[in-house]
Amino acid sequence: MSIVTRHREPDLSHSVDDIMRLWPQTIRVFLDHRMRCVGCPVGTFHSIEDSCREHGVDLDAFTAELRRAI
Repeated sequence: MSIVTRHREPDLSHSVDDIMRLWPQTIRVFLDHRMRCVGCPVGTFHSIEDSCREHGVDLDAFTAELRRAI
């Protein structure tokens, strides 16, 4: 079973890279928050939580936007 069929929405355990690959429509959410995670080599290691902390973005609001984008 692939990760796509196991996960219907992002959660905090997904890496930023996984989220953008599984749900490309979420890239706009990252960009709207000035999070330049697209193509960043750290994206394979950073979780949503890590990235929000690094960029000073509210985790709950960001996660809600990701879910709406999907």
